[in-house]
Amino acid sequence: MSFEELLDNPLWSILVETVHAMIMYPNHKAYIRDVVFHEQTDVTEHELAADMGIPLGEALIILYELRKQKSKGLPEGDNSGQT
Repeated sequence: MSFEELLDNPLWSILVETVHAMIMYPNHKAYIRDVVFHEQTDVTEHELAADMGIPLGEALIILYELRKQKSKGLPEGDNSGQT
């Protein structure tokens, strides 16, 4: 399933809200941006969830947001690309 298909799902906004409320979310996102992306630029959400021991939903949201930031050319620390 692609990100475009997920975005059309009515539960997407609930998943985003839930992940953003997770205490470790900002730390996981920063680690993935600063470490994982430099080692594995094409990591999948399933690999990320398994390797880091995080829920698949959190991996989906983080990958979506970071790839969206990168495609828009936003600075790495800029969170304006959040959903």
